[in-house]
Amino acid sequence: MSLNQGRLYPIFVSHNLKSMTMKDFWNERYSQNQMVYGAEPNEFFREQLQHLRPGKLLLPAEGEGRNAVYAALKGWQVTAFDFSEAGHKKAMALAEQRGVTINYQVTDAAQFSCEPESQDAVALIHAHFPPALRQQLHQKVIEWLKPGGTVILEAFHPNQLSYSSGGPKDESMLYTAEMLQDDYRLLDIKLLQEIDIQLHEGAYHSGAGFVTRMVAQKKMNK
Repeated sequence: MSLNQGRLYPIFVSHNLKSMTMKDFWNERYSQNQMVYGAEPNEFFREQLQHLRPGKLLLPAEGEGRNAVYAALKGWQVTAFDFSEAGHKKAMALAEQRGVTINYQVTDAAQFSCEPESQDAVALIHAHFPPALRQQLHQKVIEWLKPGGTVILEAFHPNQLSYSSGGPKDESMLYTAEMLQDDYRLLDIKLLQEIDIQLHEGAYHSGAGFVTRMVAQKKMNK
């Protein structure tokens, strides 16, 4: 999933050679016949979504659409985006196969926008960014959330560098609990943990891994 699932470079800077090369890389990966990260949702995302009442959900960097389609099946009104045309094609095919509708835009995070306080939830599943760009997007996420809205986040921790189950190899793009606590200090953080897990997400996310997980809620207006 572009800018998640082990992406190496951000989708923000979409006009330089590095980003275009990575876009080609992800289009090639997503052009494979199989769902490269599996067709089922991320486990943490699935677990946390059960605790929320369906509403409007945003999924940045959604790649092949497995989380978006799952959420739509559960009654969510889903908006997703990614810069990979091949990812979009597979996401729409999966949605059609499972009989749901998702609003999936082919764009990058620099160009994507939505109305302030319009989303009941935003899920960032292995959406890895360099520090400054990560902070920019996380600030936008806070703005996009409705009061009382929820952020669900799972990303690889720096300890993941010792594992072979996927993720960026640039430590600056891996997330710690302290980092997320700072990024989301304006929210009410309900869960924040750094934890060993077993990954079962297709060929490219398989085996032991180490992730940082967060659930946070935007405070209600007074």
